[in-house]
Parts: sequence; C-alpha cells; structure tokens
Amino acid sequence: MLPVRLLILFAGLLLGYLTGQSLTHYQTGDPQTGTLNTVSLMIAGLLLGLLLSRRLEDLAVRAGEYLNRWYTLLSPRSVTAATFALVVSLVLSVLLGVLLASVPYYRWWWNLLITLVLAGFFVPFAIRNSETFGNLVGTPVRRKNGGKILDSNVIIDGRIVELSRSGLLEGELIVPSFVLRELQQLSDHSDPQRRTRGKRGLNVLEELREVTPLRVEDWDTTDLTLTDDKLVRLARETGGKLVSNDGDLGKVARLYGVTVINLNEAAVALRPQLQVGDVLNVTITKNGQQAGQGIGYLEDGTMMVVEEGAKFKNRSVRVVVVNNVQTNVGRMIFARPDNGDPVSLVGE
Repeated sequence: MLPVRLLILFAGLLLGYLTGQSLTHYQTGDPQTGTLNTVSLMIAGLLLGLLLSRRLEDLAVRAGEYLNRWYTLLSPRSVTAATFALVVSLVLSVLLGVLLASVPYYRWWWNLLITLVLAGFFVPFAIRNSETFGNLVGTPVRRKNGGKILDSNVIIDGRIVELSRSGLLEGELIVPSFVLRELQQLSDHSDPQRRTRGKRGLNVLEELREVTPLRVEDWDTTDLTLTDDKLVRLARETGGKLVSNDGDLGKVARLYGVTVINLNEAAVALRPQLQVGDVLNVTITKNGQQAGQGIGYLEDGTMMVVEEGAKFKNRSVRVVVVNNVQTNVGRMIFARPDNGDPVSLVGE
C-alpha cells in the first residue's frame, strides 16, 4: 500500500531530523557541522524506513485486517453496554474529583487515574452482562433460550440425527438461511464430490426435521461475507449455541463468548476408557519404535503399543492392558500379550 509506505518513509525522515536537532543543542563549534549531521541523520532515517517499509507494511495490513474483522463481529448489544459503562465511569470520576478537590496534594491527574480504574472495572463487567445493559438503550434483540445454530459441516456429517434421536441434544435446532443456501449451492455444484456433500446435507435436514424441532432462521447481513463470521454474529445476537466441527471457528467463537458444541470433541470424550488388567483382542499392524514392540489400533482409532508384539505382526492376539496414557494428541494404550497365544490369523 503506497500511503502506508510513504508514511513510513516520512516517519524515518522526521526521526532523523528530530535526532539531529537534539544533537545540535549539545554541539559547540561550526553550525554548518550541525546542519550536515542533521541532513545525514535524515538520509539515514529515510534509508532505514525504506529497508523496513516492506515488513512494517505487512504488519500494518495484518493489523488492519484484524481490526476490521474484530469490528465487523462486534455485537450491537456489547457496544451499547460498553458505552453505558463508560458514561457511568466518567460521571463517577467527576463526582469523586469534586469530593477530592479539597484534599491536600490533590492533582489533576488523579481524575484521569480514577477514570481509568472505574472504566477497567465497569466496561468488562457490562460486556459480560450485555443482556441486561444492552437492553437499556434501543429495542431488545430477539433471543431464543436453548437454541442451537447448526454449521454446514455438522449437517453434512450426519451424526447429529442420531444424537438428536437419542435425546442428548436438547432444545430447538436452528439452520440459518445462509447455511441452507450454501448447502443448496453445493448440491448444484459441477464438482461431483461437492455435489454429493450438498445433497447429503439436504437429506440430513429432511431426516432431522422428523426427529426434532427444526427452524430455519431467516437472518443474513451484507456487512459480512464469510459464513463463519455470520455464524458468530448470529450466535452473539441471539444468544444461541454454535454446533460446529470446525476447530478454528470454535476457537474464534469462544473468544467472543459464544458457547460451542463440537461433535468431534464429544465423540473423543465419550470413548470407553480401558482399565489396567482388561483383556481384549487387537491386530498387530506394524512394528513399534522400540525393539520387539508391535503397534495395533482399536476400532475408534486409539493406538495400542504391545510389548513383545512384533512377532505377531499381521495377526490378532489377545492382550492385557498394562497402562493407559492421555497425551496431547490423544490416548495411547500399552499392553502385553496374554500368555503370548495368538487368537487368529488375519484373513482366516
């Protein structure tokens, strides 16, 4: 961006000029030497700005994009609550300043400090309770308690049907109109894989409607273009919970105070926990890192390390669990052969 680059170059020139003028006050001698030093420092500042302009320009662009994204996702309710909190902080600061004016050693900057302390307390408190403070000004925003907003990936996944049928997913399920349009566009896509995903999503919605209450929310905004941003905005404005398997979207939504239900995380949490001493059958598929170790996998994908299991490669063997470790990438089971007797050969 040319304006940003020119601003950086101007800042380099200004820095060199101010530095040269500061050094001139401490110099005694020929004034022309001070002028020459100032010009030299201005050229040095210009060259330094030229060297750093590309990197600083990238930082400025990224900061601008972040601020724009943050601004577009702001909830009107939160802005109203924060504004109300600032008004209260300023009024209280003025009142306290009048009371403290007669105190010895009182200085004007006490008011500034008091204002900052009050704002630091009231603004976060008001934003966390934006439902109450946001309704003080303007028309209250529609809110559906217990509503769960569905992302397109959860719909295409299909597991939400069985989850709703089991009764574990309570409350009304909400499909935003822009998500429905996204599924419709996928179902009409020229790419066969995307077309299949879109049709599967529409079929899941038909099946889901027969299992649990399903409402299409006719809501959209022209301020946002990305579906993820619209989902976060809708969840904030309606107070609904976001149901999505997108990990990055979940992180962003949680930063904005939105409750996120991730079916993949729930599936991992509901996996049965094996205990030390449990006996089961596992197929050894490859050798482990240590000599003699064999690696097998349970039906849910959990890796099992079998001591002295390498000799049973490509065979199913009865093992006894000796340890169950939770790592940052998932669970890992350690076991040993139960008397070393293979149960059956793979393919038999």
